[in-house]
Order: sequence, then structure tokens, then C-alpha cells
Amino acid sequence: MAEFVDSHAHLADPAFDDDRAAVIERARLTGARAVVVIGESLAAAARARALAAAHPGFLWHTAGVHPHDAAAFDPIADPARIADECRLGAVAIGECGLDYHYDHSPRDEQRRAFGAQLALARDLGRPVVVHTREAEDDTRAMVEEAGAGGVRGVLHCFTGSHRLAETALAVGWYVSFSGVVTFKKWDDDALVRLVPDDRLLVESDAPYLAPVPHRGKRNEPAWVSLTLARVAAARGAEAAALGPVVVRNAARLFGLAIPGAA
Repeated sequence: MAEFVDSHAHLADPAFDDDRAAVIERARLTGARAVVVIGESLAAAARARALAAAHPGFLWHTAGVHPHDAAAFDPIADPARIADECRLGAVAIGECGLDYHYDHSPRDEQRRAFGAQLALARDLGRPVVVHTREAEDDTRAMVEEAGAGGVRGVLHCFTGSHRLAETALAVGWYVSFSGVVTFKKWDDDALVRLVPDDRLLVESDAPYLAPVPHRGKRNEPAWVSLTLARVAAARGAEAAALGPVVVRNAARLFGLAIPGAA
């Protein structure tokens, strides 16, 4: 059984309200060394913090404002509340970023909210968890500028261009792959191979994007084992060998105290 860290799971989502404890236990039994619970809103961050407190050393939380909600981003109050979450243990800022596919918030408001969270990450020395969809040029410019200023981060659930991945890698960022790499439509194993061993992460993005053979079901962290196996195969590696690599990478990026992961 290969070990892994689920670097991005929405375990605070109501989709898990009926069986969250069982979901967490299945993750442990399937090889998870830790799960990063995403606070994609300030309300979700508070729930994620409570989960992390109930499972110390295994669950960790983040805090941020998703681009879908950027129109309501308060440039004074929201960074202050995210900073409070960081003082209370949040290991990263996000999920934040740009989504020009759905455009649930105006693009200028998305850029404003994302920029504010990148600036906060710089000031607090926290990494950022970045969502990007059909916003390659703006994402690349903002990541490049933030990285030059010392901000670290990860492009989560990455399905973008090689150019965007290379921009992120050039400034010391990480790239995370989800169950999308198991889908029949996936045709870019070269992208999976592009990411160096020391910048590679895997994730569930649960409850979304369940990997094959569970596609269409509610996703959960235990199934990251399937994504890890597919990523390893694309890289010509064994999951058992790649697992400790992604564990070390997650521990390094997020500052997770995982025994043996130094």
C-alpha cells in the first residue's frame, strides 16, 4: 500500500456530514499520512479548523476566498480574518485564484481578491493554494510576480498548459494532480512528467472529480491512492516509490509535521 498526502480536500463540505468520520478512517487505512482540508470561504475555513483540531497531526486546514466569491471580497475585513485563521493554525491561504470559465464574479474583482491574498501570503509567509481555469495569461503574470516576491504555492487540480506549469515551477511553486488524470479524456501524460519529483503533489479535490473507476460518485481522500498510481504510471515509476516523495513535498510546502517526512 502506497502512502500519500491528499493536498486538497473539501472535507468540511456538507457532502460529508453523514459519514465524515468513516471517510477520514478510510483515508488512513488506504495510506493517507495527512489531508489538507480546504477552507474555500471563511465559513468553510472555520469548519475546516474544527475538523483539524479534532484530528491533530492528520488533518490540517487552509483559509481563503474562492474566485467564485470574489465579488463579495472585503479588502479590509477578509484579509484580517484570513490572517486570524493563520494564527489559529491554517497552513496555507486559499483556495484562491482566477476562474474565467464560470465567471461567477467579474474578472477585475477576481484579480483584486487574488492579488490581496497573494500579498497576504507574502506578508505572513504562508503558501497559497491556487485555482485557475481558462485564465492562463493573468494567472501566469500574477504567479510570476508573486513568486518573484517570495510567495510559495501550488497550482491545484492542474489541467492547464505546459507554459503555465513551467512558469510556476520556475518560481519555486508546486503542481498538484487530481483524479482527472484517470479520465478517458486525459491525454497529457507529458504534463505529468514535466513536473520534477520535488514539486509534485496529488489530491482528491473531494467531493469532486472522483477517479476511475469511481467517476460520478462523491469523491473522498482514500481514492487519492488511485490517482497516485496513475501519476506514477505516467512517470514510469511505482506508486510505492512515488508515495513518500509526495508526502515529503506536502510536508515541505505546507509545513506539516509528518513523522519521517523530513
